[in-house]
Amino acid sequence: MMERDPAATTRLTVVLCSPGLWAIWAHRVQHWLWCRKYRLCARFLSQVTRFWTGIEIHPGARIGRRLIIDHGMGVVIGETAVVGDDVTLYQGVTLGGTGKDKGKRHPTLLNGVFVGNNANVLGNITIGENSRVGAGSVVLRDVPPDSTVVGVPGHIIYQGGKRVLITDPHDVQDPLSDVIIALADELKKLRARVEQLDGQIQSNQQDEPNALAVEEEERAQYRSELFERIDFVSMGEAI
Repeated sequence: MMERDPAATTRLTVVLCSPGLWAIWAHRVQHWLWCRKYRLCARFLSQVTRFWTGIEIHPGARIGRRLIIDHGMGVVIGETAVVGDDVTLYQGVTLGGTGKDKGKRHPTLLNGVFVGNNANVLGNITIGENSRVGAGSVVLRDVPPDSTVVGVPGHIIYQGGKRVLITDPHDVQDPLSDVIIALADELKKLRARVEQLDGQIQSNQQDEPNALAVEEEERAQYRSELFERIDFVSMGEAI
């Protein structure tokens, strides 16, 4: 923790001033009781820990080594959640479920995962090793290793150190996805119509010079005929 938390200046500070560490220590005892069927006692102790730390970890959750819960207020970790080694959680993170399903219904965070404040990772999904979840994101699908996820719902913007661009609206799993897809289709139709009209304009512009040339030729012929019909006299003769 001293290496990953710049606020941890001394070991004594970590022990006395880190509610996240207290919650993890308490959870070790509660999980031991839970696995040995002392479940009421384990749940009661978890509620006591929640009261003192603001962090709620279900006794049934499996927590790996060197977990850091920074600040920690409002963190919730569900019963069937699995957290690997060297994971970092910030305040307000929820590792929760999406309904009343039985069995494995909470997420699995593999080693080295970072979850930003107020992010929600929901359902029986897996966050790959060394992945990062941005603050305020809502993740509902599996995330491959070495990825960065942001947004509501969460989508991958970096994977393996490379930028990921979304070119297909179907890849955006959003409640407004259907609207986005409809707008994209309408845009394609409008673009095709504009190209068609542009082609007609260019064709008319090519035809227009020919029409002007014909008109100018007719005017020149009219002038020549007019000059032939008029008798011109010189100024000397007129005087």
